[in-house]
Amino acid sequence: MIRIGIIGPESTGKSELAQELAAYFKGDWIPEYARTYVEQLDRPYNYDDICEIAKNQIQIQQIYSLKNSPEYVFFDTELIITKVWFEYCYKKIPDFLKDYLCENYFDFYLLCAPDLPWIPDAVREHGADREYFFDWYKKEIQNLGTAFFIVNGQGEKRTRNAIEAIESNFKNL
Repeated sequence: MIRIGIIGPESTGKSELAQELAAYFKGDWIPEYARTYVEQLDRPYNYDDICEIAKNQIQIQQIYSLKNSPEYVFFDTELIITKVWFEYCYKKIPDFLKDYLCENYFDFYLLCAPDLPWIPDAVREHGADREYFFDWYKKEIQNLGTAFFIVNGQGEKRTRNAIEAIESNFKNL
C-alpha cells in the first residue's frame, strides 16, 4: 500500500484532488477529519479540540495500516497541518503528535500550491496567508525527509500534474 498525504493551505483543492486521484488509481480516499469535526462544533474550536482531531487522525491512519487496502490510499490532509495549527494558534505542540510524526507514516506528499482562487466557507480562516502556510508546510515535509511534489495548475492540469508525479515517483513498483 502506498500512502499519499495531500496537504496545502486552505482552498487549494485538496479534497477534490484526493477524490480524483483515488478514482484514477482505483484507490481509497480518506476525507479530511478536521473539517468534519469543526463543522459539528457549536462553538469556536480550542486546544483540546485540536488534540481530539490529532488523536482521531492518528487512529484513522493506524486502522488503515491494518486493512487489506488497495495499492494507493490518498489522505485529504494529515498531521503536518495539525502540527502547524497547534504551533500557529497555541504556540505548543503535544508530545504525542511530535512522536507520531517522526514515524513517517506517508510514502509521498502532494503539496498543493495556493494558485487557485480563494473560496471562503464557514471553516476557512486565513485566505490572505496561504503563501505563508504553504512555505511552512513545505519546510515541515522537508524536515521529515519524505519525498514530495508541489502540485499546481488549474482543473484537469492540476490533476494531471499530480498523476504524473505519482507515476514518476513509483514507476519501479
